[in-house]
Amino acid sequence: MTAQLIDGKAIAAEVRQQVARQVKARQADGKRTPGLAVILVGDDPASHVYVSNKHRACEQAGVLSFRHALPDDTTQQALEALIDELNADPRVDGILLQLPLPAHLDERPLLERILPHKDVDGFHPYNLGRLAQRLPLLRPCTPKGVMTLLQTSGLKVRGLDATVVGASNIVGRPMALELMLAGCTTTVCHRFTRDLESHVRRAELLVVAVGKPGIVKGEWVRDDAIVIDVGINREADGRLVGDVEFAPAAERASWITPVPGGVGPMTVASLLENTLYAAELHDAMAREASHA
Repeated sequence: MTAQLIDGKAIAAEVRQQVARQVKARQADGKRTPGLAVILVGDDPASHVYVSNKHRACEQAGVLSFRHALPDDTTQQALEALIDELNADPRVDGILLQLPLPAHLDERPLLERILPHKDVDGFHPYNLGRLAQRLPLLRPCTPKGVMTLLQTSGLKVRGLDATVVGASNIVGRPMALELMLAGCTTTVCHRFTRDLESHVRRAELLVVAVGKPGIVKGEWVRDDAIVIDVGINREADGRLVGDVEFAPAAERASWITPVPGGVGPMTVASLLENTLYAAELHDAMAREASHA
């Protein structure tokens, strides 16, 4: 293997420790502890694991964690009422609605119901719109985590030809916006892309976020490219693999993220950063209100 591994686990641990130090500093200054509310609907096993990981990360960083586990048959109206309640709760700086939701629920109006300054997932149209206008506020966690990986690893991306494979609202689209903001010339590939291989071969920086194991062949990777594999897929034998064929890609790339231990840990670390930032936003809003 010639590529250097980008150790997301270690970088995420540094981010979480930094958040913990900042939370302690807030408390020492007499400011309140940041709070994150997580809403989980139904019994999806993967979602339960994710929520437990987020709760544990909050505890380690000194962030208050409010868990709301609701039954599978929860109505749209009940969920809207809970979001309204959390929007009004001064202890809650961030609200996270764990996806996917049961089929009978419509996620879009629920995500939009979360106040933009409590939208620590960065999914609200207001926050995505600010990112598009180069005025980021609360940034989607996974793309934000990818940018942290690149910056912490000392990788200069300005001017690079970047290709994003995948165009989801959660990763692909905001990832493209982040890369443009960083000065990349960015191509986005999706299910209607006619020649995926040709776009991948041109990429000096490749980000793949599809959720299909091996959709990007290692032999397609350009020599010395930086490869960021966001995909996490479980094989029949229980192994976790990414969207990129790792071994042959690592022979060609200069830097590459492993799966697991690459992008995954950064998503939760970015969520903690966003929750802390939301608390600071709320402090600023309270100061403005008191001076009005």
